[in-house]
Amino acid sequence: MSISAEEFKCIRSFVHEHSGILVGDGKEYLVENRLTVLMVQNGCKDFIELHEKLKTDPGPLRAKVIDAMTTNETLWFRDASFFTALSDHIAPALLEKAKRQPKVRVWSAACSTGQEPYSVAMLLDHGRRRMGAGAPPLEKFEILATDISPSAIYMAQAARYSQLAISRGMRPAFLDRYFEKKGMAYEVRPEIRKLVTFKSFNLKESFTSHGSFDFILCRNVLIYFSDDLKRQIYSKLHGALQREGMLAIGASESPRGYTDAFDQVIMGGAAIFRPKSGGVGAASAIAGRAR
Repeated sequence: MSISAEEFKCIRSFVHEHSGILVGDGKEYLVENRLTVLMVQNGCKDFIELHEKLKTDPGPLRAKVIDAMTTNETLWFRDASFFTALSDHIAPALLEKAKRQPKVRVWSAACSTGQEPYSVAMLLDHGRRRMGAGAPPLEKFEILATDISPSAIYMAQAARYSQLAISRGMRPAFLDRYFEKKGMAYEVRPEIRKLVTFKSFNLKESFTSHGSFDFILCRNVLIYFSDDLKRQIYSKLHGALQREGMLAIGASESPRGYTDAFDQVIMGGAAIFRPKSGGVGAASAIAGRAR
């Protein structure tokens, strides 16, 4: 069944309102491919009926639709230049911080099925091992990992990956050290898993309950949002960063044109952003300028 222009308009408006995701023109096929099964399972004869059900749904159907429309493209150590910067510059800086403060907090703000936060956790432990004597204990680190997709969070929490998933970027030495073979799957070892807390979270919501962070990764997700929502999220990211915190975004993304609250620093060939005037508590003024 082909989706009509009116059906497409209704569904993409709903998805944007509840997730911030922009479904572009000409993406009718995407809606058809991802939502047809849900439409049939819920007894709807077309997408207009599905939209009517969504308007009165208390939450479960809405969550399934948003989940289905979410792009969960990911791999281990995604973007070589960024992870070189993380290994050679960012991780050492975080390890030094961990010597001076009770906890170092990291947020992977669009974690998909877990490859990004687990990659960060492995590199932090790898950095500790290279430091040798005097390295801070691994327990000094907390990694919050969030995603709008409940199914992605479920898979990330399981920490079990197929051979195909492992083949997408995993380094052999890290596979040997940080994974256990369990049947046909590879499972992240407990000492790495316990560093990461996974939660389902929509970036349209307030960040306040998460607290503040020394390092935030919000990579390859803002490209799916409207300009207005990008401004809001950059403002909230600024407010969630500690004064000396660092923000990593995708290689094709930039805060330029949305906020002037960050300074760009090049580390190991990757662009990292620092708050100009301190993080926590400074977001309200920026939010006012963004509106």
